Amino acid sequence: MEKIRLGISSCLLGNKVRYDGGHKLDKFLTETLGKYVEYVPVCPEVECGLGVPRPSMRLEGNPDAPRLIVTSTREDLTERMITWAQKRVTALEKENLCGFIFKSDSPSSGMERVKVYNDKSMPMKNGTGIFAGIFMEHFPLLPVEDEGRLHDPGLRENFIERIFALKRWRETLGTKNFKKSLIDFHTKHKLLILAHSTKHYQTMGKLVAEQKKYSANDFQKYYQDLLLEALKIKATPAKHVNVLQHMMGYFKERLSADEKKEMLELIKQYHEGYVPLVVPVTLISHYVRKYNEPYLKEQVYLNPHPAELQLRNHV
Repeated sequence: MEKIRLGISSCLLGNKVRYDGGHKLDKFLTETLGKYVEYVPVCPEVECGLGVPRPSMRLEGNPDAPRLIVTSTREDLTERMITWAQKRVTALEKENLCGFIFKSDSPSSGMERVKVYNDKSMPMKNGTGIFAGIFMEHFPLLPVEDEGRLHDPGLRENFIERIFALKRWRETLGTKNFKKSLIDFHTKHKLLILAHSTKHYQTMGKLVAEQKKYSANDFQKYYQDLLLEALKIKATPAKHVNVLQHMMGYFKERLSADEKKEMLELIKQYHEGYVPLVVPVTLISHYVRKYNEPYLKEQVYLNPHPAELQLRNHV
């Protein structure tokens, strides 16, 4: 797999583009995740012509349509930022991005809970940065996160799982025999989808079975939208337990009573929060290899992202 292309707020890569001339280098993004991705850096302030260093800015007014105001001079930079952002997101269509990582709390790039000051100069954390808002409106289903939220193990796993899945889907779209590749892709991702949404699992299965009813472009867009919608839904412990028990059913005639008991105990311990997901998944993977179970052997659910990222090791 080629590296995944991700947009990112430039300061998170260590580039000194902040208002104070500094940066916000994030070593997980650069050193750990950076082994698997190619970043496309974006700094709204610098790219729309503001200098480094520069006066601080903040959002003011209506949280749904805030103004971008220079704190010291009261200069209104809203239209300048919007005009640039609209052009930039159009240009980013050519970058084949699988997602974007924003800088939290930024009046231009904050994804959510950005401070918006009211007419009494009281801040409310209910805004979205101007560039981030325009980006998310332009690419409504593209995986996005900010570096602050990525400190949460669950959100981190969900985001990275989505960008890897989207990259695999994009590679499927580029194959010569798409119909064959589609069946292969969907078959391998069934349990991953099931871990997020039973509803989408059923809808996507029906869509694949009836793909002849659609034009190629309509089908591909519909399937991709459903895939991204499904994987954005949180995969809860209860949903994972459902998938683990489903997989265990493939070995009901092969496992001894003690092996079944051990598997069920580990699943129960995971459900109750005593062990991380990697524990029952590792045991299932062992039985998949031991008995060479062909369907489960191909399931992306068992390895949705590189093990080195340790995304399933949290409780």
